[in-house]
Amino acid sequence: MFKPFTLFIGLRYIRAKRRNQFISFISLTSMIGLSLGVIAMITVLSVMNGFQKEMRDRILGMVSHGIITHHDQPIDDWQAIATKLKKNPQVVGVAPITQIQGMLSSRGTMSPVMISGIDPEQEDQVSTLRKHITYGNYSNLKPDEYGVIIGEATAGNLRIRIGSPLLLVVPIVSDSVSGITPRMQKAVVVGTFRTNSDIDNSMAFMHYSDAAKIKQWQPNQVEGVRLKLKDLFQAPVVIKKLAKELGDDYQAEDWTKTQGSLFSAMKMEKTMIGLLLMIIVAVAAFNIIATLIMVVADKRLDIAILRTLGATPRQIMSIFMIQGTFIGLIGITSGTVLGILLTKYINTVAGWYERLTGSEVFSTEVFAINFLPVDMQISDIVTVCIAALILSFLATLYPAYRASKTQPAEALRYE
Repeated sequence: MFKPFTLFIGLRYIRAKRRNQFISFISLTSMIGLSLGVIAMITVLSVMNGFQKEMRDRILGMVSHGIITHHDQPIDDWQAIATKLKKNPQVVGVAPITQIQGMLSSRGTMSPVMISGIDPEQEDQVSTLRKHITYGNYSNLKPDEYGVIIGEATAGNLRIRIGSPLLLVVPIVSDSVSGITPRMQKAVVVGTFRTNSDIDNSMAFMHYSDAAKIKQWQPNQVEGVRLKLKDLFQAPVVIKKLAKELGDDYQAEDWTKTQGSLFSAMKMEKTMIGLLLMIIVAVAAFNIIATLIMVVADKRLDIAILRTLGATPRQIMSIFMIQGTFIGLIGITSGTVLGILLTKYINTVAGWYERLTGSEVFSTEVFAINFLPVDMQISDIVTVCIAALILSFLATLYPAYRASKTQPAEALRYE
């Protein structure tokens, strides 16, 4: 089988001989270092993607992708608005909402919450509240009963449970001297939910007609409609466009204004960890420099003979660039395969570690989840491989250039 001259020599130099076992050992460590770096990057990035996806599903599954409200008055016929909005192909679900900022009080203990007035019959269209309920059911939210569903964290702070009475304190704008009058309403706990996030401390749910009465509106009036979209990352554009289509009296708010900082921080964290891990890959890649420098020193006589036989400096440089790149390619390929396998079975490995050490990797008392979520993305794997290959190639340039500058007469003088 025909092989180009430079490729044949470059691959031949990778094989070990008795006189250069140490060089082969250094080559092996370079491969292992690259492989470990690629394994770390693929595994860590996949786990971070999994964390982002898990938190996105938990938090953005509970809050609205977007809310459309009227500027200065409640909405009377939200069903008609919902019908118009559902005509947009991006809209998956529409449901009414009335939000009240207030305090829950029980036995002298108070807890601030944002109460969302919802329609239990429509809620499944826009949120994942049902699957997070631990006790009770939000079908228990009925008009005129002032039932509330609260987070388990709030229930723990107030030392209450299902059926416990509550006092809801809500500030209402009035014509008094102070401008604000506290309104108190008796309520009862009909359910609890748990997402293992800050939402458990800050949110509560009640029937939208009860929320309207607390705000001194008609029972059928709501503050706005909440929407669920096919692509939540299109929310800023889509929600604003939908509000504009309804008229100038409507305004839009999307999840990026309420939860955007959290996910921006998570994205920045992933970027910084990716850069730090890439430094590890770079260190392993530049170990190839030391390997090739020793190979060049060991092969000075061979280089001189090749030059004497007519090899050009460009061909000599290509030989050692091929050798170094092939070393990097082996390390990257093995690291990619092992990284994918480790990522796929990461929870099995974590389980072995827990049984071996008797410790818990992720405790639900500290973390939002008790397992390692994984979301392998082809784009991340390809980016890691290309970046590592480029670093490996760059590491070959200086030693290969030094080899091309070898003078045959100087190298053969004492031979």
